[in-house]
Amino acid sequence: MLPTLKHRIACSLAWLRADEYAALCQHFGDHEAPFRESRAALEQAGLSPEKSRRLAETDNAELEAALRWLEAEDQNLLFLSDDTYPALLRDIKDPPLTLYVKGSPDQLSMPALAIVGSRNPTRGGLGNARDFAAHLGRIGFTITSGLADGIDAAAHVAALDAGASSVAVMGTGVDRVYPAGHRELAHRIAEHGAIVSEYPLGTPPRRQHFPERNRILTGLCLGVLVVEAAVKSGSLVSARLAAEQGREVFAIPGSIHNVLSRGCHRLIRQGAKLVETAEDIVSELGVLVEGVRQGSDDAVPMREPPAPGDSSRDDLLNAMGYDPVGVDELVEQSGLTIAELSSMLLILELEGKIEKLAGGQYARLVN
Repeated sequence: MLPTLKHRIACSLAWLRADEYAALCQHFGDHEAPFRESRAALEQAGLSPEKSRRLAETDNAELEAALRWLEAEDQNLLFLSDDTYPALLRDIKDPPLTLYVKGSPDQLSMPALAIVGSRNPTRGGLGNARDFAAHLGRIGFTITSGLADGIDAAAHVAALDAGASSVAVMGTGVDRVYPAGHRELAHRIAEHGAIVSEYPLGTPPRRQHFPERNRILTGLCLGVLVVEAAVKSGSLVSARLAAEQGREVFAIPGSIHNVLSRGCHRLIRQGAKLVETAEDIVSELGVLVEGVRQGSDDAVPMREPPAPGDSSRDDLLNAMGYDPVGVDELVEQSGLTIAELSSMLLILELEGKIEKLAGGQYARLVN
């Protein structure tokens, strides 16, 4: 495959910011002109000397690697100007100029719902993610998420297990799976959906990429469902972006004692739609798209987190011993999540079996 001007553009956009590129296009009056101009002309247009040099001098090694990757039938590079570029994403304020896609590019234009949430969810949260993803996938939605641990992975797996399609939006190059433990899951998603990224091949995980990619995740979808999220959470960033893009925002409520419910409760107070069953989502989004079945018989109810029973609390008391102990140590000793542990500690404190001490420690009061 011979390199085209578009391939050169895609390689350059690894380090050229979208606003810089837009300014150059406006200056030269052509979206391809910046890649034909001399270093001097680029500097006169306001680009830094270093970036002018890089733009005028093609990185052949990077270009050749991209061309080799594109030789595979299921690996594609989409440009904003292409007819195959997803229309919903093109309409957001700052669409990515290029998209690397492993899998089917057509999947990016299917009716989709983003499901996001905590990387360390409760058992109830995981159950909700799986149930909603499977149900909504079966009736025609492509389930989209970010391949992270926790809610993201649960939603991807449940959709695929239900025979539905799934799309993963990456904060790395599509040839770099992060976290690495999800390689097999990424392979399944590419087989039955698509993995997509705006970042060039070989791009490693960088902290700033994950909030940046969230605009793509929500931009591809009709709405976003937040399953569990703390008040300071990347999922709330996704919800805010979705609202700014005119997408529907849904949130599952939870226990007031679960710190992972507080982000959802905040979203609901801000106007997100409270979700109790999958039909709550279908009734809002189903009318917008063809191919999504309405009024399904098996509406999926929200799962309540399992209530900690007496035996569970007895196990926690045994794990505490009789010396003051902190929450971190209890998490390690009990195997509970922070949310589960907080709920049990509150109940035990109300029952008079433990007391909270200074410094966030707890002491056992009963034998």
